[in-house]
Amino acid sequence: MYVMPDGKIETINPATGKVIATYDNTAPDEVSKKVKDARAALGSWKKLDISERADYMRKLGRVMRKNREDYAKLITEEMGKPIRQSIAEIEKCAWVCDYYAEHAEAFLRDELIPTEFRKSFVSFEPLGVIASIMPWNFPFWQVMRFAVPTLTAGNVGILKHSSVCLGSALQIEQAFRDAGFPENIFQSIIGDYRAGEALVQSDIDAVSVTGSVNTGRRVAELASKNLKKFVLELGGSDPFVVLEDADLNQTAHMATQSRLLNTGQSCIAAKRFIVVKEVADRFTELFVDNTESEVVGDPLDPKTTVGPLVRDSQRDMLAKQVEDARTKGGNILTGGSKLKGDGFFYEPTIISNVTPEMDVLREEVFGPAAPIIVVDNEEQAIREANNSEFGLGASIWTNNIDRGMRLARQIESGIVSVNEMVKSDPRLPFGGIKHSGVGRELSEFGIKEFVNIKSVVVKDITSKLLVE
Repeated sequence: MYVMPDGKIETINPATGKVIATYDNTAPDEVSKKVKDARAALGSWKKLDISERADYMRKLGRVMRKNREDYAKLITEEMGKPIRQSIAEIEKCAWVCDYYAEHAEAFLRDELIPTEFRKSFVSFEPLGVIASIMPWNFPFWQVMRFAVPTLTAGNVGILKHSSVCLGSALQIEQAFRDAGFPENIFQSIIGDYRAGEALVQSDIDAVSVTGSVNTGRRVAELASKNLKKFVLELGGSDPFVVLEDADLNQTAHMATQSRLLNTGQSCIAAKRFIVVKEVADRFTELFVDNTESEVVGDPLDPKTTVGPLVRDSQRDMLAKQVEDARTKGGNILTGGSKLKGDGFFYEPTIISNVTPEMDVLREEVFGPAAPIIVVDNEEQAIREANNSEFGLGASIWTNNIDRGMRLARQIESGIVSVNEMVKSDPRLPFGGIKHSGVGRELSEFGIKEFVNIKSVVVKDITSKLLVE
């Protein structure tokens, strides 16, 4: 993404460095018009029976599957994700459509509450016009995991997507049209941060944000001024805890996948590898071997497993973090350099002998670099895992399931996986604590973030008329 002096926005293919397309910034008055159009569409949409809205979601899932390859290619060209991972992203989008089409009615059914009254219950009613500000790293999935439950609940949505993937923003809007959704139920706004701020300050009812901590703070500040609800899914520095009884071959393989998925550009990627010293040498050896076997290259080639960073500034930041570790005594076991040639490629990197003052531990590392921390025992491992301003995801690797579940309860995060990499799943709530965010997405918990949880009490009239 590059904002030109005239305010136009260029999207850039990170594998080649070449411009893909140029877009105009949406003016503030156009943002207001889109919100007004959304509010006009809300009345009829929220009156539909939830089963009717579910039918639209089924159609949207079919659109996703029909256009899977085209959508995946667009993702890869705009932000560099290896094509096999882009295809998997679209398949997941279809899954979330099917999931809420099947379960939303049960999630939002009136809940009867036993009281002394004739009847008392809780209803779940749509809030209204919900804005979303979404990032570039999962261009379709991040949007769909917000939009599908939000719209199924009877709200309407407006998207301000990242300037990196504006083609994806327009294509998602078109997908809703292709699925037959009524006009203005889902709209996209094209622009940079100024369009996002205008959207948050417009006549919306709530906003969902996935992005950096600074972005979340700014949106929360703007939304709070008018008491608008917000959900924030922000950064992560997920610990990957390896205990002495782990299956090291499997664990090292999963460490590589968890660190390098999406070229390490994921909030829930493993970012701190905390290993008990008894198995640290062997795990490190296997981790390096697995990492060096990954294929870095053209993301449109199905054989590629690691693509470019999204833009050159992102690669520069990663290079600075790695160099900081190097100068402070970190050992670069593999990688550690930019790759020459076109595109924004960086070698998959593993660093040992890391210390707390290094940037690779103090900051979120959004790229293919993995610091290894050696600890004495499980108690120290848990302390180290919790020693972060973030609390999004974590994983624990052990052959003792009871031990894993016990330690999972001690981890300070929104998600903990035992013997599995951290993933978002429509069936489970997704979100974090600390600086990783506020609120939840997905599952029954996610669909209830943007509804009015209304208590209704009905009492019999028992008074008798007084007759003189």
